[in-house]
Amino acid sequence: MSILERLFRHSKPLVGMVHLLPLPGAPRFSSMAGVLKRALADARAIEAGGLDALIVENYGDFPFFKGDVPSETVAALTRCVTEVMRAVGIPVGVNALRNDARAGLAVCAATGARFIRVNVHVGAQLTDQGIIEGRAAETCRLRAQLCPECGILADVGVKHSAPLAPRPLHEEASDAVHRGLADVIVVTGSATGHAADPKDYDEAARGGAPVFAGSGVTEATVRATLKKCDGVIVGTAVKEGGVSDAPVDSGRASRFVKKARG
Repeated sequence: MSILERLFRHSKPLVGMVHLLPLPGAPRFSSMAGVLKRALADARAIEAGGLDALIVENYGDFPFFKGDVPSETVAALTRCVTEVMRAVGIPVGVNALRNDARAGLAVCAATGARFIRVNVHVGAQLTDQGIIEGRAAETCRLRAQLCPECGILADVGVKHSAPLAPRPLHEEASDAVHRGLADVIVVTGSATGHAADPKDYDEAARGGAPVFAGSGVTEATVRATLKKCDGVIVGTAVKEGGVSDAPVDSGRASRFVKKARG
């Protein structure tokens, strides 16, 4: 069984995003009841639309911490993932923004979620949070202790950032896989909802692991993208009106899946 079939139950998975509203402690937090209501509605819409898996992410918590998130964030993420997993039957992953792989693994260990996404797994990036350094050594050792079957999806050329020292994308991908033990490489455009250069998918594939398109894939481009990639993470394109902050639209998700698999 391939790593994708083990983690996602599909050889070319389509992964939706549950972009959480601001959690407790975040500047724009309103109520936990509101967070859960939106999270469950989005998760159910993702599953109803036919997507294969989803990632729960503290999307609304900006400005983000560049390292460890506080305990209230971990607690809220754990509750959200628990409730989402009760509501849907598809695989669930976690992304603790901006780069807290430890929190993501802790949530997986507590809930049974299958994988984490890590924005900076190896190397270092200049971001709006400052310089973020990858902590693959800590992440992989903690995974072995807490949840050995948990997958690691690692971004390369991560969005909303710039490299401190530019280097070929295939080298970054290779380091993430062979020295950072990532299971899947994620390639994005420059920002949320922005498409990557298709050449970047080919470049990242030289790293030796499955490659996912992580942003900017639309109903019009998903078929072509899947010819170059092993999977797609989709957020904006399946939201109401194609707006990143809007709720998930199950109809848009369904059309996206039909285009991908048609």
